[in-house]
Amino acid sequence: MTSQTEPESAPQRRVFRISPLGILAALALAICATPVAFGLPGLVYIYLVPLGIIVWVLRTRTVVDADAVTVRRVLRSRRVPWDRIASLRLGKKAKVSAVLTDGAELPLPAVRVRDLPQLAAVSGGRLPDPSPAEE
Repeated sequence: MTSQTEPESAPQRRVFRISPLGILAALALAICATPVAFGLPGLVYIYLVPLGIIVWVLRTRTVVDADAVTVRRVLRSRRVPWDRIASLRLGKKAKVSAVLTDGAELPLPAVRVRDLPQLAAVSGGRLPDPSPAEE
């Protein structure tokens, strides 16, 4: 009788999203804007601000898989293969950007410094895992 063990495999895909609590904040903003919106004709367009926030929260994300990094913004998306990413840059407020081989930077929305171990796991060894080694 032989025992078969499953080899540890890296996750195939990881999606980094903006917190859905932003939708709750946008709805609260819409409720608070109601007295202003009906104060004068034309101020109803103030509701476009919370609507824009909701669209931004639902649409903006970074998708990382074994082949590429896809950055999705409100109006467009960009897919960058791993071989075009030279390194990562850690910015202010724990934001992360990919530095491309041509020197350009690609901000990774919703990816923070705390997410680097997950990013390294999905990259399939293309990025080093920054977490301390366990002994």
